[in-house]
Amino acid sequence: MLLFLELSILLAAAVASAPLWLSDPGQLYMAALAFAVVMVFSMGTLGMYQHDQSREDIKSTLLRITPSFVLGFGLMHLLAVLLPQMQLGRLGSMVFLLGGGAVLLARLVVFTSAQSRMLEQRLIIVGDGAIARECLELAASSIGFHPFRVVGFVPVQGEMRAVPPAMLLPGDLPLLTLARRYAADEIVVTVGDRRTGAYPVRQLLECALGGVPVTDAATFFEREACQIRVDSLQPSYLIFGGGFDQSLMRATVKRIFDLLASAAIGLLAMPVMLATALAIKIEDGGPVFYRQERVGRNNRLFQVLKFRSMREDAERNGQPQWAEQDDPRVTMVGRWIRKLRIDELPQMLNVFKGEMSFVGPRPERAYFVDQLCERIAYYNVRHGIKPGITGLAQVRYRYGASVEDALRKLQYDLYYVKNNSLFLDLLILVDTVQVVLFGKGGR
Repeated sequence: MLLFLELSILLAAAVASAPLWLSDPGQLYMAALAFAVVMVFSMGTLGMYQHDQSREDIKSTLLRITPSFVLGFGLMHLLAVLLPQMQLGRLGSMVFLLGGGAVLLARLVVFTSAQSRMLEQRLIIVGDGAIARECLELAASSIGFHPFRVVGFVPVQGEMRAVPPAMLLPGDLPLLTLARRYAADEIVVTVGDRRTGAYPVRQLLECALGGVPVTDAATFFEREACQIRVDSLQPSYLIFGGGFDQSLMRATVKRIFDLLASAAIGLLAMPVMLATALAIKIEDGGPVFYRQERVGRNNRLFQVLKFRSMREDAERNGQPQWAEQDDPRVTMVGRWIRKLRIDELPQMLNVFKGEMSFVGPRPERAYFVDQLCERIAYYNVRHGIKPGITGLAQVRYRYGASVEDALRKLQYDLYYVKNNSLFLDLLILVDTVQVVLFGKGGR
């Protein structure tokens, strides 16, 4: 909503200032649209449309918007050279000042409204175990999409208490009565075992019929944190929960996006790749590229191509090892190219061959996949689509080097497999640029 609001504002700013920079009225709307799209792209590249932005103050917004408009200014002048007929070279400072001021004003209004207690949703959580505590932490953090306030927990027999005792609500009152007494906007159910008599099915039904929305923990985490939590997941949630679009239309759109994104980034990164190949060769004289067998869609094996970032004898004993952060096997050049994700660029060839997508779960080695499938429920679901060069888990979570890390990253991978779309791919692509340039986000 904020993106489309600001797109409209920038479009209006360009149209309003057109007499100052445009001599041919026939080019007005195309030139104004180009300005608006380029500025929104620049702001998105520098992280101004991440879902946690509504928690920032106006000072932080101002610090972000200044370099965004500088980047936009440069891109507009580049576009003016490429498309001289659009008269973009005449764009003056007035349109940037007007557009920047309007965006700042819009964000001040939107963010102030978003932080208002009038928009804060009040939650009652049924359950008092570990998942209930994590719902409390999510509601209190800045990563959720909405501001929440947990008004209390309804204890359930058989759960090991992990929430503050002061937040427990009376267990002898009906849930609907509690919801109305505490003006709850939603009830979140975190009870894992639903087969016991302690699970309040009848009371939850009364709440739903009484107009109080009832949500289970899996849906709450998927909606607010872009995670599908394995520890609170019922098989029926994946089967009947919708998503998992594997239609011909989705496959065609994704393939076109893969080819265009890989071609564009491959051409732009060509000088960097040539410099990387030279640096690797100079450092130890070993091979530039590294091939490794990985598991792809439907568990098919393929050879992934990367710039070599480790010593040639990294696995001298023949036993596969988890890659670690600050891994001692990494070379000096490898440390930099791994930090900047340059080592992944040759995988563009895997994308062109159809073995990978640009966005998707990162492919893992078969040795580790066999172990992880045995130890982590639903791990094999991530192989329902093509693996990717980048993915939601890569921009949301740190470098994975253990089974526990694999579990955490799986929660983001499951969300992507279930909800993958072109729009989500674009958001992940923007987040990837931020991770590479500024070190924000995941691994």
